[in-house]
Amino acid sequence: YKSYGINDLATMLDGVPGVNTTYDMRGEGVYIRGFQADAGDIYRDGVRESGQLRRSTANVERIEILKGPASVLYGRSAGGGVVNLVSKQARFDAKSSVTLRGGSWDNVGGTIDINKVVNPNVAVRLTADREQAHSFRSGIRNKNEMISPSILVDNRKGLRWTGQYTYDNVWRVPDRSPAYDQMPAGVSIRQGFAQPGDYVEDRLRVWRSDLSYDFNPAWSVRWVASRREADQDFDHYYLGTYCNAQGRTSAGAACTYRSQVRQSYAWQQTGNKTTSNTVDLTGRFDVAGMRHELLVGAEYSEEERAPRLFSTANSNGYVDPFNPVFNAVRPAQGTPTQHNLHVGKGHALYAQDLIHVAPQWKVLLGARYDSYTFESTNQLNGFERDTDGNSVSPRVGVVWQPVRDHSLYTSWNKSFSPYGGRGILTVDTSATAVLDEEPQHSRQVEVGIKSDWLNGALSTQLAVYELEHYNIRYRPEPDLDPYRFAVRGKERSRGIEFSAAGRVAPSWYVRGGVGVMSAKVNGDLNVPANEGKYLPNTARRNGNLFVRYAPPGAWYGEVGVTHTSLRYTNAANTATVPGYTRWDGLIGWRAAPWTVTLAVSNLLDKEYWRSNAMPGAPRSFLVSANYQF
Repeated sequence: YKSYGINDLATMLDGVPGVNTTYDMRGEGVYIRGFQADAGDIYRDGVRESGQLRRSTANVERIEILKGPASVLYGRSAGGGVVNLVSKQARFDAKSSVTLRGGSWDNVGGTIDINKVVNPNVAVRLTADREQAHSFRSGIRNKNEMISPSILVDNRKGLRWTGQYTYDNVWRVPDRSPAYDQMPAGVSIRQGFAQPGDYVEDRLRVWRSDLSYDFNPAWSVRWVASRREADQDFDHYYLGTYCNAQGRTSAGAACTYRSQVRQSYAWQQTGNKTTSNTVDLTGRFDVAGMRHELLVGAEYSEEERAPRLFSTANSNGYVDPFNPVFNAVRPAQGTPTQHNLHVGKGHALYAQDLIHVAPQWKVLLGARYDSYTFESTNQLNGFERDTDGNSVSPRVGVVWQPVRDHSLYTSWNKSFSPYGGRGILTVDTSATAVLDEEPQHSRQVEVGIKSDWLNGALSTQLAVYELEHYNIRYRPEPDLDPYRFAVRGKERSRGIEFSAAGRVAPSWYVRGGVGVMSAKVNGDLNVPANEGKYLPNTARRNGNLFVRYAPPGAWYGEVGVTHTSLRYTNAANTATVPGYTRWDGLIGWRAAPWTVTLAVSNLLDKEYWRSNAMPGAPRSFLVSANYQF
C-alpha cells in the first residue's frame, strides 16, 4: 500500500474481507463485520486511540485486524473487531532507509528511517515523514508531518525496555461536500466545496514505555505505560442542501436560494487525553502431562475528552455547484453551542490459558472483568452527570491440528460496549436527559481452518461466523414513562471469509481475499419497519486480489483488483452507494541498495464513490525511490 502512496487508514483497509470503509472527514470510517470500529476500536501498539481523529500511517510498520468481540485482550468493543497499528520501533536487526516520492496533483513527500545499533545493548531509531498534496477535487489540499524517535535497551540478561515518542500532525482543507443524491445531475466529481479559510487539523502526541523482564525461559512479566494526547480543531463550511430552480429541496421542502447549495457551518476545538498502564505475567508449565501457556494481567486507563464547538445549518455559505463562487463571510468564533468535559476511568483483570490437552488438540479458556466510571460536566452551565458499570467478557476456543499444515478451530467470545453502546466518550449533560446506563453486548461463534501449502510458501484461512449485537435498548413510552427502558431487538451479522498470501509458483506471489456478509437488523420494536434491513455502510460482498510477478533480476510488477458491492447509507435502506470494482498496478526496479517504483491507482479511471459524499480518486500516478543502508 505504501508503494501506491496511501497514507490513509480507511483506504489501506479497502477490500479486506469483512471490512468496509467509507470517507469520514472527522474519523476513519471503518466497519468490521457490520459494526463501526473507528470511534473506540482503533489501537496503537495495543493502547486504545479513543475519540474522533484522522491519523496518518507514516510510522506504521504493519496493521493487525482482530475480527469479532475483543474479549480477553481488550474487553470493551463495538463488537465487529479492533484495528491495531504497530509502530516502527528501534530494533537490533532493522536497516535504515530514505524514500522520496512524487505524483499526481502535486503529491510530494519524503521519509527518513534511521536505525542505529549503538552497542550490543542499545539501539536507537528515528523515523520522520513529510507530505503535501492537492486533490483531484478543486480547492482541497493536505499537509502531513510525523516524527518518532525510539530507543531499545537490552541487558542480555532478561531485562528489555523500549521507549518511544510520536508526533503526528495532519492538516487539510476539508472535503465535506453535500451527498451526491441530493445534488443535481451533471455536477463534476472534481468540484470541491471548501470556502476560503476552511481547515481541519489533527495533532497526535504519544509517549510509550514498554518494560519486560524474563525470570527464566518460561516466565516473564511486562509493563506497558502510555500517554496519548490528540487534538482535532476545525473551522469550515460543510454538507448543505441544494435548492432547485423550482424552489424545492430534494425532500420537497420550499426554499428561496434557487440553484444553490446552502452549506452548514461549524468550528471545533476538541482535546483527547488517554493514560494507560498494563501489566502482564506470562508463563509455561505442565500439569497432569498437559502444557499450559498462561497469561494473567491487570489494566488501568483514564480517558479525557473535552469538546468545544459551534454549529449551525443557517450559514451565509451559498454555492452554485455549476458556477461556484466561494465568498462566504466567516463569522467570528463566539460562544460555543457545546462545551463539555468527559472523564472515563477503567480497571480490568484478565486471565487466559492455552492448554495442550493432546498432541493434536488445544483448548483456550479466558475471561476479563472490566469496571468503569464516566463523568461529564457541561462547562457552559456546570451541570454534571455520571454513570458506572462492570462487565465480564469470556473467551473459549478449540484447535485441532490433524496434520502439520492444517489447523481447524472454533471459538466463542463476548465483549461489551459501555453506557448504551456509545463509541465516543460522552454522557449527555442536559438536565432533561434520560441515560441508558446498561452496556450493549456482542457475542460471536466462529469456525475456520488455517492452512499452509507448497511447503509453507502459501498460507490460507477460511472462516465462517455469526456475530450478534444485543441488549440494544429503547424507551417504549418516552412521554408517559421516560425512565423505563426495554430491549429493542438485536443486530446480527453472518458471513464467510477467505484470505490467502504467499508464493504460488516460482516468481509468482498473491495476496488478497473475499468476504460474503449479511449484516441485518434482527428485531426492532422501536422502528418495526427496520427489521430485516441491512446495517448501514456494510457491503454484502467485498475483497481484493493482488498478483505480483518478481522474476530473477531487477524488474518486477503487480496488478490488483478491489471490489465492494452496493451499500445502504441509512437504517431504512432507502439510500445507497453503488458498488465498484477498481484496478491498480505497479512496476518496480530493484538493485540493492536502490528500489524505484511507478504505481498507478485506478488503472481504468473508474468513476466510483467511497461514500455518499466522496467520490473515489481518478487515475493517479506515484513514483517512489528508496535507498536502503
